Amino acid sequence: MKMRKRPVFKFKAFSQKQRMVLNWWTENSPVKDYDGIIADGAIRSGKTVSMSLSFVFWAMDSFNGENFIMAGKTINSFRRNVLVNLINMLRSRGYNCIHHLSGETPNMLEVTRKSVTNYFYIFGGKDEGSQDLVQGITAAGAFFDEVALMPESFVNQATGRCSVEGSKFWFNCNPGGPLHWFKTNWIDKCREKKLVYLHFTMEDNLSLSENVKERYRSMYAGVFYLRYIKGLWKTAEGLIYTMFTNENMYDQLEERIKYISSKSISVDYGTTNPCVFYEIWDDGQILWVEKEYRWDSRSEEARRSLNSQKTDAQYADDMSAFMGSRPEELCMIIVDPSAASFIQELRSRGWVVKEANNDVLDGIRKTGALFAKRQIRINRNRCKGLIGELQSYVWDDKAAEKGEEKPVKQLDHGPDAIRYKVNSLPNWRIGT
Repeated sequence: MKMRKRPVFKFKAFSQKQRMVLNWWTENSPVKDYDGIIADGAIRSGKTVSMSLSFVFWAMDSFNGENFIMAGKTINSFRRNVLVNLINMLRSRGYNCIHHLSGETPNMLEVTRKSVTNYFYIFGGKDEGSQDLVQGITAAGAFFDEVALMPESFVNQATGRCSVEGSKFWFNCNPGGPLHWFKTNWIDKCREKKLVYLHFTMEDNLSLSENVKERYRSMYAGVFYLRYIKGLWKTAEGLIYTMFTNENMYDQLEERIKYISSKSISVDYGTTNPCVFYEIWDDGQILWVEKEYRWDSRSEEARRSLNSQKTDAQYADDMSAFMGSRPEELCMIIVDPSAASFIQELRSRGWVVKEANNDVLDGIRKTGALFAKRQIRINRNRCKGLIGELQSYVWDDKAAEKGEEKPVKQLDHGPDAIRYKVNSLPNWRIGT
């Protein structure tokens, strides 16, 4: 049987900024004795490719038989965003790479070249509990991809494990707010901590065409444009969905769209707070938010009723009516994950229910990207509550003063439900 040849990874030209990343630690570099490097800036600017490759080159040139830490927000995101390309690049340069997925050393990349072998352990830094994962390891260096998405406790624990003489730290990220812990404790103190600091723009990635760069520029507005395109550490303030306009609204859904679409219902649950359902049609490119259910126990309508605060069973009855005469069209119901009893009530009636991903900031970013590309459209006549909330959905100024980033918890029920739907989409639908 004829064996297939492994595809050869082709290097694209490195920019001057990427070459600085690749060479800062080498013998002739004036900053070779620094303790690490930070690369921040715009999306798709070539940070991750040059940082990850240089990290392994440095490790293999400086050590033999040592352990290293490599981290992303999650292990899966690290594999997707870093590891696949990294392994291809290393193999094209003559390195032997073994990716251990299970066994005694799961989530470990073993790299060998000539007589040198080192071990790169992969971690996810998604929450405060992640710091426990790196306890016990002794490392000669650490690389953090998208470090601004990780909790400070995890980064402190991981950097604290780098006790081998000559160890160094490598950080890359897109910006957050100006009071973000990584900005204030690492970037602002880079000289004090003896860290090289490089700021990237999309111009530093020579593999991007002008058409591709323009497409990314058109995808963001407001604070997301300043952070992800300009690469600036800017405060999230004022209206969240500044990119939501009349072009995101429609008057009537055409029957042909229903014919080629799947239908789901997205729910933000509330008892004393409003409870909302949205019927959403997905044609593979555009989400059409067709109609709305809304019950506010504190509204005048509710106060006039005999039972203003509805039970799970009553909400489920309302869901049945909301589905209409053709419930077979329904793909699934996506529900606020905190509404455990309501989810159970819906499942007991035989409906397919998916617990929503409640990642707020990432969900807002993705939803904003779809609004900017006009890939979310809302029925202006049947979803007036949602439209009003989207036009009133703002960042919390008081939280920003403390370095936190979150929306005001008012008039957020419709935006939350839409975010749940967007968070259920595959990454390629978002295009970011």
